[in-house]
Amino acid sequence: MTRFDAATPEERRKLFVAAIDAHRERASPYATFEAHEDVRADDEDADDRLPPWVQFGDGTLNLDCTDKELDALKSLLGEFPAFKIDDLARPEEAEGVNVRVSALADPNRVAQCIDAVFRDVYGQPEEFRAWVAAV
Repeated sequence: MTRFDAATPEERRKLFVAAIDAHRERASPYATFEAHEDVRADDEDADDRLPPWVQFGDGTLNLDCTDKELDALKSLLGEFPAFKIDDLARPEEAEGVNVRVSALADPNRVAQCIDAVFRDVYGQPEEFRAWVAAV
């Protein structure tokens, strides 16, 4: 990989595909994608949160979200029938829920879903900057 960030929908999806391919070629545990900053302003704790992130590894998406974001994720997955929620974990020491979604699809479709998660679940604007934080 030579690029690690992108800010338009088309370029972000290309970036996500490249990172997924690199992750698979390297047999790394996962690839992590992060929004440049947290633009969610729906609660008073927004200043204390890290930017939203999504991990992909072994055919699974992993992400943390609030209950409201979980509802948005469930709705979004209706557009991606090959993606199913496999596990919900609510650790006592953390707010929100950790979600594992089976993502048994080609890298292009996974990239489309990841981009949609950032936009529709985390409320990122169309031109948000995404980073590949780990491959």
